[in-house]
Amino acid sequence: MKILYYDCFSGISGDMNLGALVDLGVDGEYLIKELSRLQLDSEYEIKIKKDTKKGITGTKVDVILGHQEHSHDEHEHHVHVHRTLKDIENIINGSSLNDVVKESSLKMFLRIAIAEAKVHGKSIDEVHFHEVGAIDSIVDIVGSAIALDYLKVDKIIASPVQVGGGFVKCAHGIIPVPAPATVEVLKGIPIKTGLVSFETTTPTGAVILAANVEEFTDKIDFSIEKIGYGLGSRELEIPNVLRVYLGKTENHAEIDEQYILETNIDDMNPEFYSYLEERLFEIGALDVYKTPIIMKKGRPAIKLSILVNKTKEKEVMEVIFRETTSIGIRKFKVEKIMLNRKFSTVKTKYGDITIKSSYYEGDLFKYKAEYEDCKKIAREKNIPIAKVYREVDIVMEKNANP
Repeated sequence: MKILYYDCFSGISGDMNLGALVDLGVDGEYLIKELSRLQLDSEYEIKIKKDTKKGITGTKVDVILGHQEHSHDEHEHHVHVHRTLKDIENIINGSSLNDVVKESSLKMFLRIAIAEAKVHGKSIDEVHFHEVGAIDSIVDIVGSAIALDYLKVDKIIASPVQVGGGFVKCAHGIIPVPAPATVEVLKGIPIKTGLVSFETTTPTGAVILAANVEEFTDKIDFSIEKIGYGLGSRELEIPNVLRVYLGKTENHAEIDEQYILETNIDDMNPEFYSYLEERLFEIGALDVYKTPIIMKKGRPAIKLSILVNKTKEKEVMEVIFRETTSIGIRKFKVEKIMLNRKFSTVKTKYGDITIKSSYYEGDLFKYKAEYEDCKKIAREKNIPIAKVYREVDIVMEKNANP
């Protein structure tokens, strides 16, 4: 199993995350090319360079806005163009990014919108994103979705998050560290404070973790294969860097402790289930399914079941109580046994296609072509998608029996 681990001993910001993932192996030119699909590249340029911080060599990501270089340091809270969630959704949905990157980017922006709305007492449609709506922060969030999609890891883990201390100046004035939006995003996630009198974790950095990390722990229970460092701009008494590890576990099935949350519903408009499922997946539910049942007195009903890990349990329950007629939830601890998965690319006569292979004790048990790649090729070549899948089978069989 391929694992990405965030070591947030000095916190995390959007630019530090991009720098760390590029330093780890994400192709910088690929990142820039994919970001150009947002059709905003006339407003900025990205500069990627190697540098050092307190003797540690890593990668620094800067954004050049217009003709003036802007140090890509979200901690400085520059005044930028304000955008609503709808503005950002239009930018992302109107791009030619792949669907996985779009979905991941929108999920992160929605989490920030929800946090900002709660802090300021507004609806998510009324929230103006200030710094997070700026061009450089759009680059941070969409860039992180692109980079994580590029790495194709099976699981993302992080350490408890250092948030810093003191006060910071932002669009609303002087506020305590961690900023209210950062605290809201990090609810339910272990944090550490006070290492330095400075904001070490920004709202963007927080949401990258909250939306993508499955487990927060200091324990590193895997073999480390690569290490990357993303450099911040400020000079602190500690190394202002984000460290990330790329590693793998042994070749056997993984056992993951998760929870099933269930509730029986017999008095809700069936049209609401589609919206409910979207909300549950947006906040991190691992699976959502419905089972028709018959309750007492012959009443037809739906048993709603949600698979979730411990870090997302509270948020899932909040959505159930807020969006359904349920007044009670059953909770079961379960062990999920998963085959180790590995992503690779095969070359076919139609083009490159990503394959997810599943292994048990080192042996390949099954594989599956990525749907988004096959769909894209089928549309571009104007051929049935089944034909693309058959071509993948042919290539895989040849590779297995050269």
